[in-house]
Amino acid sequence: MFVIDERQDPAQAVPSTAAPGPRRFTRRALTRLIAPYLYLAPALVLLVVWTYQPLAQAVELSTYSWNLLPTAPMKPVGTANYERLLDLPAFWGSLGRTATLILGLLPFTVLLPVLIALASRRVHGRARTVYQALVFAPFLVAPVAAAAVWRWLLHPGSGFVDQLLGTGHNWVYDASTAQAVIIMITGWQLLGFATLVVWAGLAGISGDYSEAARVDGATPGQIRRWITLPLLSPTLLFLVLTTVLLSPTLSFPLIDSMTQGGPSQATTNIYYLLWDYAFHSFDAGLSAAAGVLLFVGFGALAAVLVWISEKVAVHDD
Repeated sequence: MFVIDERQDPAQAVPSTAAPGPRRFTRRALTRLIAPYLYLAPALVLLVVWTYQPLAQAVELSTYSWNLLPTAPMKPVGTANYERLLDLPAFWGSLGRTATLILGLLPFTVLLPVLIALASRRVHGRARTVYQALVFAPFLVAPVAAAAVWRWLLHPGSGFVDQLLGTGHNWVYDASTAQAVIIMITGWQLLGFATLVVWAGLAGISGDYSEAARVDGATPGQIRRWITLPLLSPTLLFLVLTTVLLSPTLSFPLIDSMTQGGPSQATTNIYYLLWDYAFHSFDAGLSAAAGVLLFVGFGALAAVLVWISEKVAVHDD
């Protein structure tokens, strides 16, 4: 603004030093400011109530000694539950069996889905729909029902597997084969979901890359090796992350229905162990401590996998 004296020539007007008035927020500006938070509020409330609050309660419970009885007092013990847990051989053994379970499931959730999805490209029309439905069907079977059926199929003497192989082997209750049975059944159920994810990843890859490679003389094998699989790497890393985080949880109903963690704890992974501490041994503090360590360990592993996935995605772009 300029201050103009009536007796002064307008050309010689000097700028005004008056400060501008305070900025006022209109109703529309205020609505634009808080609207994103209003959209996020329901999800944030559910996240706090169902995730962060139970996690905080688990951390608090891990510092107490309690037998889950409402009339029994909760005694604060500090970090004694963590020290006792780390001294238990069963804890370290369950971690090893959890790692074996995850490694055993990776072929069912990464390798076989890629082979099946690539093979399905040669199937067309209604046959392809039937093919995809048959692959995905096991994922829809309830784990308890699958456990009952497979327990009957693997029954020594009268089971279909024993009649086919003629071995008379007790696959479920033998410590040398029980873990393999759990891995096979869990992988059989997860195969359809993983294949569906790979199909979605392949659908997101533009066909222009393959066409350009064919023009340059590339063979189908070279296209799959140098174009399709690198572009599919974020999807494969997602499947690895899903397998690491969810497979011990998804195998819990099978273990509880078929082996109850046995024989000789051969199928007791870390998830089943913390459930056993809580509801068989009635040691809530020890179970909570195992859950907290599990959350920290798997959280760190998930962070590493997410970081690798982001690096791969940036490299592909």
